[in-house]
Amino acid sequence: MEVILLERVEKLGRIGDVVTVKDGFARNFLLPRKKALRSNATNRKLFEANRAQIEAENASRKADAEAAATGVDGKSVTLIRQASNTGQLYGSVSARDIIEALADDGAKILKNQVQLGNPIKAIGIYNVKISLHAEVAVTVKVNVARSPEEAELQSQGVDVMASMFERDEAGFTEDYDPNAEPGDIAREEESEATTEVEA
Repeated sequence: MEVILLERVEKLGRIGDVVTVKDGFARNFLLPRKKALRSNATNRKLFEANRAQIEAENASRKADAEAAATGVDGKSVTLIRQASNTGQLYGSVSARDIIEALADDGAKILKNQVQLGNPIKAIGIYNVKISLHAEVAVTVKVNVARSPEEAELQSQGVDVMASMFERDEAGFTEDYDPNAEPGDIAREEESEATTEVEA
């Protein structure tokens, strides 16, 4: 389906571009959200007649988004979650969790502005893109940890999972004989036991 874009759409085009998209994408996303019009003679005339007004409204929304971006860009939020010893979360961190953490920090963000491809399912520091406008995007650091102390270590650049595994390995040592065959140790103990009985 051919559509006329009413605002910039990432990887598609700018205001006024006539682009061909899949029917489902147009019907389910672009047209209901008023990001585009069907491309036909009537709509092209309507768009050209209102082009200056559409561009002015877009510029106004962009300016508002840029003003809001200064309060959000570079923010860092910490989310404390329960996780296994391997760092996998019991559950996940979703866009809603990030919005609530930012709201506690004084930033108002909508759910559809958080560009989180997949939910976060492991501890660590993640850079999450917040799209305030089609042309204005900022990045927020999300620190997911099991405790405030762990979050502090992660924010200092320490790989908590790697250091935890290093501690585990350092605390456990095992005697290892490269020439030993399976069952050799058991036979040696048996022979010692039989010599004690014979004596």
